[in-house]
Amino acid sequence: MSHLVWQKSSYSDAEGADNCLELAQGNGDHRHVRESDNPSVVLTTTAAKLRTFILGARAGEFDHLI
Repeated sequence: MSHLVWQKSSYSDAEGADNCLELAQGNGDHRHVRESDNPSVVLTTTAAKLRTFILGARAGEFDHLI
């Protein structure tokens, strides 16, 4: 996974830089997600599944979990 180019949200600032999600595009349809404070743990999914999750989070579908 060292060949991946990780991207942090533009909302990550200096204070919260170690507490955010990072995304990377892998080969083909693979998308990778990791937490910046634990970069050795990587979740791999597809672009469609990641898009569905992000849209659900934006719509508040997971608000009851926090």
